[in-house]
Amino acid sequence: MMARTKEMWREPEVIFWVFVFPILLALGLGIAFRNKPAEVNRVAIVAGEGAAHALDLLKASLQKGSVRTDVLPAADAFNQFRLGKYDLVVIPKAGGGFEYRYDPGRPESVLARAAVNDAMQAAAGRKEILPTSAKASSEPGARYIDFLIPGLLGMNLMNSGMWGIGFALVEMRQRKLLKRFVATPMRRSDFLLALASSRLALMLIELALLLGFGVLAFQMRLMGSWASVILISAVGALSFGGLGLLTASRAQKIETVSGLINVVMMPMWLFSGVFFSYDRFPALIQPLIKVLPLTALNDALRATILGGATLAAQGTRLLILLLWGTLSYLLALRWFRWT
Repeated sequence: MMARTKEMWREPEVIFWVFVFPILLALGLGIAFRNKPAEVNRVAIVAGEGAAHALDLLKASLQKGSVRTDVLPAADAFNQFRLGKYDLVVIPKAGGGFEYRYDPGRPESVLARAAVNDAMQAAAGRKEILPTSAKASSEPGARYIDFLIPGLLGMNLMNSGMWGIGFALVEMRQRKLLKRFVATPMRRSDFLLALASSRLALMLIELALLLGFGVLAFQMRLMGSWASVILISAVGALSFGGLGLLTASRAQKIETVSGLINVVMMPMWLFSGVFFSYDRFPALIQPLIKVLPLTALNDALRATILGGATLAAQGTRLLILLLWGTLSYLLALRWFRWT
């Protein structure tokens, strides 16, 4: 037992996964779902006649900080609601009533509907009940599954780029194949670039399978062009391919590269909005979250698939992905261990 214990302590990867990883996971999820004095309901009010009246009715809740409201044009309000930026849309109706647009698949949306309706009815005095109605956003493009699938696509591109390249490189290093490649006339930069680019063929298959499944099984709508989605996915695949090269550039054992890859990917699993909006995290760290490559990829995919955004509107996000991929590739070329 003593011998086995000493072997374990000599493996830093084991120490990390047994003792450090659970703490980091609890910390990240604890920040996202931390206990707060009051849950803030994010509400979009459709601009037009009656919007000012809705704000007046919610004035008490606004002062308490339990509701955050923005008055937006109808198209912007519904689009931001689809992207998870708002929990509820309030639509003023002719005659003084309101319609609530919510997503029954999102608990925060259901709670926001109940809280806002209670606040507005209380502000109206409850003597003459304020006429309201509710409509569940169950049509394609406004459901949780529509928010989830682009995030899963981004996460899958990250996983395939990091794990596929990282494992392949370390295996070739262990089998002494890299030494043989160095002895050939092939340029080292070409070899590394070919590894990163090899993920593009798999990317097309992943893209077709996941989006095709969403379209066939859940009637998901692709608002943007397929060409834009393919280009964004290709830039994301190359970016994570570069990160995979950099992560595996010095590792000599499978256990080592496994730990390094998970250390790189874990913050993006937690912070980049795969399963829930990263708006849950404190505003202080929002700028850091937005420069993560998976955040940029997920935001670009959702804006194109759900909102029909053009490539010109994705310039900043594509630039973030290109910077991560280019810098990772150059550093990997400089530090790569061929023996």
